Formats: sequence, C-alpha cells, structure tokens
Amino acid sequence: MISLNRFIMFQRKKLVILAKPESPYWILLLLVLALFGAPAPALSQKSASATSVSGQDVFNLTQQLLSVAPKRYNGSPGHLAAENFIKQHFKPEAARGDFETDQFTANTPAGPQTMRNYIAKFPGKKDGIIVLASHYETNWPLRNIAFYGANDGACTSALLIELGAYFRTHPPQGYSVWLVFDDGEEAVDQWSDSDSLYGTRHLAARWYADGTLKHVKAFIVADMIGDKDLNILEEMQSTPWLRDLFLQAAVNTHHSAYVYKTQADEEDDHLPFLRRGVPSLDVIDVDYGPHTNATPDGYHHTAQDTIDKISPKSLQISADLFLETIRLINQH
Repeated sequence: MISLNRFIMFQRKKLVILAKPESPYWILLLLVLALFGAPAPALSQKSASATSVSGQDVFNLTQQLLSVAPKRYNGSPGHLAAENFIKQHFKPEAARGDFETDQFTANTPAGPQTMRNYIAKFPGKKDGIIVLASHYETNWPLRNIAFYGANDGACTSALLIELGAYFRTHPPQGYSVWLVFDDGEEAVDQWSDSDSLYGTRHLAARWYADGTLKHVKAFIVADMIGDKDLNILEEMQSTPWLRDLFLQAAVNTHHSAYVYKTQADEEDDHLPFLRRGVPSLDVIDVDYGPHTNATPDGYHHTAQDTIDKISPKSLQISADLFLETIRLINQH
C-alpha cells in the first residue's frame, strides 16, 4: 500500500508536467501543493534581470564598425568614420536634443590633437545619472601596424550603441542613463597620468565645473569585455559598493563564473571620475589571449586583436551584467 505522502510526491510530478495556467487542473495543483507544504510552481515570466540586448547583435555591429573604421587612431580617416558611425545610431536622440558632441583640444606628446566625446542621454524619472562609458579610438603608437582593436574599443562601443537602442524603447524608470563614447583613452606616446585618459579627464573636469558631476550616481566603464575566454577582473580601485553590486548582478544573471576570478588595480577611464569623488566601476577583462615571450600581454595592443577573438556569448554576458547592474543601482 502506497503512503499518502509518496502518492502526493508522485502526483506532484505528473501535475507539474500536465497542468498549465489555462487548465482547470491548475487550481487543483496549487491547492494540493500548498496543502502538503511544497512551493507552488511560478507562472512562466521573464526575470527582472532579463535583457532585450542581443549579444549577437552587438557582435554584428562590431563587425560593421570594424568594416568602416578598422583603424581609429586620432586624426585618421577611420577615426572620423567611427565618429560618424556612432552619430548615425543616435539620430533620434540628436533630434530631441539628447545627443551631445564634447569637442576639445588635447595637448599630447605628438602636439595638439582635436578629440571628441559623444554623449547620448536617456532621461529617467529620478534625479540622478548613471553613466556607462567606453573609449572608441585605437592606439596612436600602433597606427602603422594592423591594430584594429576589435576587443579594445570596438565591441564595447557597439555594446553601448545596442544599449542605446534598448533604452530608446525601454526608457529608464529610475535614474537617467547617459552613454559616453570617450576619445583619447590610449596613450599617444607612453602611458602616464598626463598621457592617457584624455577624454574622461576632460569630461570629469568639465562636469565638475558646470555642476553635472554632483548628479552622477555611478560612472561605469566597459573595456575589453568581448573576449571569448571572459574573465572580468575585480578592479580594486573601483568603489566597493559598486563592485559588490556588480557581483550581485552576476549572481542574479547566472554569470558568476565569468567575474572576479582575479583581482588587480587598473588604470582606466574610471580614474578621473573616481578621483573627483564619483562612485566608479571599471568592468574590464585584461587577461586577453595567451601570454608568450613574443606577446607578454596576450592579444592586447597587437595585430591579433581581431573579430575572431571575441564572441556573441561574451557580449551577451556583458549586456546582461550591465542592465542588471543598472537595475540594482536604482534599488541601492
């Protein structure tokens, strides 16, 4: 003779399979499971962290950007083509006055260079701004080799463009979201405090002077996160509560395997904002490709940084993480 509990366990499995929300047996299932202490199965729905940004779309857009602007070092035809590529994707924002060109002259070891940051704004319902940033240019010292920066600048620019398309159809319900395509992240001669981060240094100073900076709740950088072998570093200079929220975002989106396996300090576009007191987070994968005597830094700043080294899967993970982090910041 079968016990009642064993009978219920057996029937529970059958009911879960057979009963659907539109079925008359659905209510019976809920009553039976509630009566015997089992959690009721949830109706099928998208999780709060579900994303409408496609990693494949980001990958395809990266290919398009590289086809029109393979080399994007300052002053090159490719650099101008990349700027036009970015601008053409934000015509709706430009039409309503929510797209800005921030042009400035940078004094570099190669002389004065005209640089431009681009800012796409998506107004929210709360007083405050979340900024997502990525540099779009390639390295000036590598202008004479086939350095295309598929991972280093191209894919993260494409990610921001696709995030813009998302926020165009899903306006922020919390803080405003601003997407910053910053110029001059790379050193013109040799990396130093004065020869690097030209775009974000300029923008942080400008926003400090005009009062914008006090409204920025978080400044988040996307850098080199299309790597097929994704391992997003825990960047230890980044604001601790933002690091924690990003880790929670990884848990929520089931992407924990791809984050924080290593820790280090990185000099990146978040530093000018961090130094002015803005909560800032650097989302970066610096372990890019095999490390050999010929390429001690892997594919970074080599001709091997090409489209075949990145993947739609990694870009999907990155898109998921950014959208979920934004959601968590709004709850913080």
